[in-house]
Amino acid sequence: MRVLGIDPGLTRCGIGIVDSSGPQNLKMVGVGVIKTDPEAALEYRLLELEKEISIWINKFKPDVIAVERVFSQLNVRTAIATGQAAGIALLLAAKNGIPVGVHTPSEVKAAVTGSGRADKKQVAQMVKRLLKLEEIPKPVDSTDALALAICHHWRGVGNTRLANAKKKALKKK
Repeated sequence: MRVLGIDPGLTRCGIGIVDSSGPQNLKMVGVGVIKTDPEAALEYRLLELEKEISIWINKFKPDVIAVERVFSQLNVRTAIATGQAAGIALLLAAKNGIPVGVHTPSEVKAAVTGSGRADKKQVAQMVKRLLKLEEIPKPVDSTDALALAICHHWRGVGNTRLANAKKKALKKK
């Protein structure tokens, strides 16, 4: 199974592809960060995200897209921007008929490190170890995207089945 992990963000959107041929056999296929110009108008930033995520979908043909669930933060502007970026990823998944798994930050941390309260350093170290990488991908947004993909490989089966069932129900209407 191939999972495209997306750590949504308007200025920096982490993106990573992880393949699995078994629970302990994970392989990073690609990783990066999509950046948009903070000075550009919102609609053009969202358009840039749409264009770049589409390129990743077309190039890597994921079986599932795993997106971090947007949660209420102290900074409302940041939460809204993150939600807008996540919306682009979800829309593209639907347009391409790709099931989606949505995971909370604590769920991702727990899946990757064993603790839902792990810090970013611990998550990055475990991503490096689990994917047998020589170094930690930079910036942290890319590492977070890989962690999302790993989390989905290990915990997302139920989420993916639910998404597939919803997709089939919509086609019958």
